[in-house]
Order: sequence, then C-alpha cells, then structure tokens
Amino acid sequence: MKGSEGLLATAAAAGVDICFANPGTTEIPLVEAFDQVDGVRAVLGLSEGVVTGAADGYGRMTGAPALTLLHLGPGFANGIANLHNARRARTPIINLVGEHASWHQAADAPLSSDIESLARPVSGWLGRTTSTSSAPEEFAEAYVAALRDRLPATLIAAADHMWGQGAMPASAPARPERPQVDELRIAEVAKVLSAGRRPVLLLGGHALENAESIRTAVRIAAAAGGDVLAERGSARVERGPDIPPLQTLPYFPEAVTSALDGYTDLILIGARTPVSFFGYKGQLSHPLPDGLNVHELADADADSLTCLTALAEATGSAADKLPRAERPKVTAPTGALDANAIAAAIVLTQPEHAIIVNEGVSSSAAYPAIADAAPAHCELALTGGAIGMGMPVSTGAAIACPDRAVINLQADGSAAYTVQALWTQARESLNVTTVICSNSRYRILDEELRRAGIDDPGAAAASMTSLGEPALDWQAVARGFGVQSTRATTGEELLNALRAAQAQPGPHLVEAVL
Repeated sequence: MKGSEGLLATAAAAGVDICFANPGTTEIPLVEAFDQVDGVRAVLGLSEGVVTGAADGYGRMTGAPALTLLHLGPGFANGIANLHNARRARTPIINLVGEHASWHQAADAPLSSDIESLARPVSGWLGRTTSTSSAPEEFAEAYVAALRDRLPATLIAAADHMWGQGAMPASAPARPERPQVDELRIAEVAKVLSAGRRPVLLLGGHALENAESIRTAVRIAAAAGGDVLAERGSARVERGPDIPPLQTLPYFPEAVTSALDGYTDLILIGARTPVSFFGYKGQLSHPLPDGLNVHELADADADSLTCLTALAEATGSAADKLPRAERPKVTAPTGALDANAIAAAIVLTQPEHAIIVNEGVSSSAAYPAIADAAPAHCELALTGGAIGMGMPVSTGAAIACPDRAVINLQADGSAAYTVQALWTQARESLNVTTVICSNSRYRILDEELRRAGIDDPGAAAASMTSLGEPALDWQAVARGFGVQSTRATTGEELLNALRAAQAQPGPHLVEAVL
C-alpha cells in the first residue's frame, strides 16, 4: 500500500468514518486514497473554519473523532479558531495536516511554515509521520490520544510518506478507559454536603450530556438543601420532559457573583471555577462571592456519571424522588421581533429530538431561558468564544445525526465568518435550519462600550459595531450557496417560516429581522 492508503485503512478499522476536508497539493496522495480505501466518507468544506467546526459538531454528538484534512500551515491556521472552540469543548478530533515532502522542507518554499507552533496551543497531542511504513502506526497513536485526552490531536503528514509504497494498516487501536472514581474525593464532598450548609452543584462538560447525570445531581442537591446550575458555554446540554431544568450561569461577572450569592459551597462536576470572560476594571477574574468554598468532585477527564452515582450512594440520595419543577410557559410571538420572540418561535416549532446549535451571541441567552418548555432536545453552545462556530458545528452535527433536525440560532456578525458552511449543507442535503438574528450590528460590542462608560461613541467607534452600509443580504447569500431562504419581520412570519422549513428536507435559512 501507499502510505496514504495504509493510514486511511487504519482510520477505517478504528471506526473513523468521516473526514471533513479542504486539501491542497501536498494532500493529493490522500485525496486519491479515498477512492482506494472504503469506509471513510470525505466531505468538502470551502474554508478550513468550516472543516474544523464541522469536526467539532460531529464529535460533540457522537463522542468519536472525525478526521480533518488540511493544507499545510496556512490551511491549519485558517481552522484554528474552531479548533480553539473544540479544545474548550473537549471534543476528540484528528487533524491530518499535509506537509511538504521531507526532502523539500529545507528549501523554504512559499508555503513552508512552523506547523508545530500553530498546532500546539489547540492540540492535546502533536506528531509527525517519520516514514511511509510507520505512518499508519503514527495515525493510530493520534487516534488513541484524541479519545484519551478528549482533545484535538494533530498529525503532520509529509507528502512523500503518503505517496511512498510499503505501508501496512496498523491494528485497530482500543478505545482508552476513563479514569477511576477517586473514593477519597467522594467521601470529602459527601461530608461537605452533610454539614447542613447551602451547597450548589455546578455541572459542566460531559456531566450535562447525560440525562441521568443531571437527574442524579438534582437528587443530591435536593437532599442537601442546595441547587444545581449549568456552566455557561457547555459543549452539549440534554433537555427533555423527564430531565430536571437547570439554570445556566450568566455571562457578565457581576451577574455570576449575584447568582452564587447565598451559597456556602460550590461543588464542581466537570466544570471549572467560574471565570470572567474578560478582565474588567475593578473586578476579579473569578467572580465568586466572599466566603464561598470551592470543591471539585470530578474534573473534565473523569466519568461524571460514575462520580455522581457514587456521591448519591454516599449521601443516601440515590433512591430519592426528583423534586417537581415548574417549566416555563411560552406563548406564540406576535408583532415585531426581538431575541425573546425568536427563541419562543424556535421552542414552539422545533421537532422532537432536535439539535439546537446556539451562536446567537447577544441573543443567545433568550433560548436556554425557555428551552425547557420545548420537546426533548440537546443544545450545543459556543465553548471557547471564537465566533464563527454555529454554521460549521450545525453541519457536523447534521452529518453525525441524519435522522435529527438541526436548528442553528445564529448571530449575523458571526455568521459572516463561516457562511461557506451553507454550501456544504446544500451539497450534502443536510436538514439544517439556520435562523439569522439580523440586527446588522455587533450588538455585544455595543453593550461592552456601555459597560466601559462610553454611552455616546464617536463615528469611528460606532462604525466598528455596525454591519450596515451595506447591510448583508442574507437571502441572496443563501441562494448563492444553494440554500432556500426567507425573511421574517414579525412573530407570525417567523412561525410560518420555521414550520415550512421543518416540513421540507434539506437546508433552509430564515433571516429574522430584529
């Protein structure tokens, strides 16, 4: 076999069945190999940010790594923003980055770059192929690392190692086991919960992906006289009629402090100690109220459900009934649109088991505030703050779960970063409905100007928050990429547009004008 064929055969044997690709000349041996090796589907993205974001969406929904195929350092650099989000989401991804032939690398050709320096900040594992015969084993090492660390792993593949003959597929690597429960830590947290104080459990990461984790945490908190909150910007949150609703920590630091005020102990389960998104004058990086004690039950690498199950046994709450919870009432929106009206229209029209990808930015909080009124679904949020994830993550999620509707709640400013994802959705006939929150502004920056005391920004500052002059024509953009589109200015129009989109297969875009 060629090195490229041995590598792809190893990927297929390991169960890696999808490759999101934007290849170039150095990747031609791999492009050819997709026709020689069965089992790995190639999906083209028109920009590397689409490729890496789609791999993130696929991994969040399946727990399995997708493969990306990227062209040298500049191609990898174009995809870094969504790899940053994937790293924060703890998504397993295998990046295969083409490199010049080994004997050509010293010539400093125009596309030569320091790929390791680009890849290291967004990769849990980083390696290079060393020969044609070793490339399959080196891919297997990347596969194991991606699953073990639940982070992107990056393998840099020299072109001559890919076109050379003499490779054999490596044995399918076993999936690594998760770390065992720390019984001492379980006992320590159980002691805190039995002390008669007022604790709050903060769930994050993979603790929110499992309905039973959420139910177990709510039983534990109720028995201890406390509450459960969800970390903001979680990779995936499961919701449904049989899952207790959780409030999400707010965005701004002073609101986080207020939300945690009155609690004595903060128990972290797959979550980090809350941190302010940015450093603001006169405010701490960790906006915790005075006197709040922080304890970690399970870090991001631990099996949160196993840890919570053990804690429930230790606290005697395992068999407790779930407390009754009120769910929000949602009425059909009428008249002019705002963020709350858009969220209500989505909740009232989304089908059972929909996947909601939320990159609404300034409009993002409106949906989770009422989402528990919707049928069973999951929400994928912006984890790392690098905007431009919504459309690509929706694309990957739709490929991972072709039997589920995907709805992308999408800010207009961040949509412009990776709008090329619409083309991939059209080419692959994906059931994605994109709802553009169209206010023709970077509204979040308007809020940040006000927070900085700039109530009347000058012409230059105001121009940097405006997306007008010219306004983006989202219907024309969608049509140009082969996606059906419509425009809604009222609640009634938006409800009709969403119902129509769900009734027809394939991708749709709805511009919701605020």
